[in-house]
Parts: sequence; structure tokens; C-alpha cells
Amino acid sequence: MLGFTKIHILSLILNIETTTDTCSICISKELEILALRENDNFTDHAAQITLMIKACCQEANISLEDLDAVAVSAGPGSYTALRIGVSTAKGICYALDKPLIAVDTLQALALATSERVKRDALYCPMIDARRMDVYAAIFDKENRLVREAEALKIEPTTFDEYFSKGHDIVLSGNGARKSKAIITSPQAHFSPVVCSATHLIPLAIKAFEQKQFANLAYFEPFYLKPPNITTPKKNLL
Repeated sequence: MLGFTKIHILSLILNIETTTDTCSICISKELEILALRENDNFTDHAAQITLMIKACCQEANISLEDLDAVAVSAGPGSYTALRIGVSTAKGICYALDKPLIAVDTLQALALATSERVKRDALYCPMIDARRMDVYAAIFDKENRLVREAEALKIEPTTFDEYFSKGHDIVLSGNGARKSKAIITSPQAHFSPVVCSATHLIPLAIKAFEQKQFANLAYFEPFYLKPPNITTPKKNLL
């Protein structure tokens, strides 16, 4: 067991989640959520993120200087959205000399799902990666990694090797939504849990207690796939 309820060091953390179409910000004190703001407009992340952070600080009645650390969802996820979240987190940490905590997006999503579902099963968090692709990994019920994160094409047989061994799998995240019509095994279970800054809290606390901080100068998000960049057509006129 991870022992997330055994908190030895008080921690006031700003949690930033921008890997998907939801921009989510929360401030936590230990496991308590002091303030939360979420915006589902994917095109608005850059414009809204600092305003959402300011609103959370006002609601929690703190200033950024009061923070002990900043935690950011590190991916995999949308290239642009990840860069917005990480650059904002790094900027705050650099300006205020605060430690940066990088939280694995899929691990946080799997943990939140297992805590909600409480099923003896494997947990597969999925982040939409366009078309029928997802970013996915598999964790056991104790949040231990079973299968490394990968860019996965969803097909009817994707999880047959686990189903054939008697495993149930709980799929969650925005990538699981489009998988529901394809993966029809009775051993597949679908959870509505999606990415949220609140899901970072237990892993961020654990990292803070163990002083597992990201290198502010060199840390980069975990993109997994290169960005989808198109070259504009030349004007032949």
C-alpha cells in the first residue's frame, strides 16, 4: 500500500492539470482541497490558466508566496496543453523559488479511478490521442505499474492477453469514452473519472515528503508522441 493517509509534513501545493481538453487548477493543504477551478474549453487554456490560479488563491486566502510547492501533470497528453501547464508551473517556481513536482498523468488518473471504483482489477487510464489512438498504461489495484505508457490503437483485441488470464480491466479518462463501443468484453469496465488537478494531490504529497522534485531548468513534459504539426502549402501564385 502507498500509505497516502500518513502525512508527516504539512504541504500547501498548487496543482495544475492541463493534459486534456480540461484545464484544472486546485490548491491543496495536505489532502484537503482549499480551492478548485476547472474550464473545459480546450482553446482557452493559455488565456484562463493564470486567472484560474489567481481565483484559487483568493478563495484559499493565500498568496503564491505561501505555497510549499507546485505540482503539474507531466503527461502524456496534448502537446500544446502540456506546454501551457508546464511553462506556467515552471514560471511560478522560478520566480518564487519553489520546488516543482512532476506527476505522471496516467498514474494519477489510475489512482483516482481505483479509489472510486474499489474493484479487484487492473486499471487502464486513457488519454485521447486523436483518431482511435490513446495514451495508456496499466496499473494494478495498488497503483503499481503493470504495463508502460504507450501510444495505443484501440481495437477489439487490445486487452485480450489480460482478459484471457482472467483479469478485469477498468478503463477511465477521456480516451476510454471512445473505446466503449469497440472493447465490448464483459471483463472491461468503464469509469467516468477523467483528468483533474485534484487527482494529483496524493502523488504530489508523496513526492513532496520524499523531496522528489523535478529539475526546474531541464524538466520537459512527457509527450510520448511528436506534435501534430502541418506545413502550410506554398502560395504558388
